[in-house]
Amino acid sequence: MAGTEVEHLLASLERLRATFAWKVRGLAAAGLSYRLPSSALSLGRLLKHLSRAEDEMFTRKLWGEPVSEPWRSAPWDDDPDWDFTSADDDSPEELYAMWTTTIIRSRASVQRALVEGGLDLETHLGWGDNHVSLRRLLFDLIEEYGRHTGHADLLRESVDGLTGEDPPSDLAWPDPLA
Repeated sequence: MAGTEVEHLLASLERLRATFAWKVRGLAAAGLSYRLPSSALSLGRLLKHLSRAEDEMFTRKLWGEPVSEPWRSAPWDDDPDWDFTSADDDSPEELYAMWTTTIIRSRASVQRALVEGGLDLETHLGWGDNHVSLRRLLFDLIEEYGRHTGHADLLRESVDGLTGEDPPSDLAWPDPLA
């Protein structure tokens, strides 16, 4: 509760990941594909989108490396929302596995960056001589998860009535993958 800046940033991200994991866990295809009449979002679409957000943040933006598949060869010119719309064709197992493996890669990438330069490490992302720091990328992903975890709250409540702010204590928080 009185940790360092790094500890607080990483714990905030992990708390959001854990809360998001709780909101999407255990659902079959019907639950993951459910959409409110006023929105194109579904829990499955959010799973795939956040997988992309993680990979973009801690691969391309952080290191300037090519993103992994399926992002690298996705038909972005034909469908700029491909990360959302293509999720409808993925099984729950594929969506959960994609998100899980992406988080594992993201965690390793962030740890590498912390060792190489800490929160002030200048990332590949920048404009001219001004480069974004690792700190900024972490804040950006925390914001992304915050927004979409709010969406997941509404969607999950509509699917089966699950409500709450934090995962129950019997879950493996702060590790959403346990």
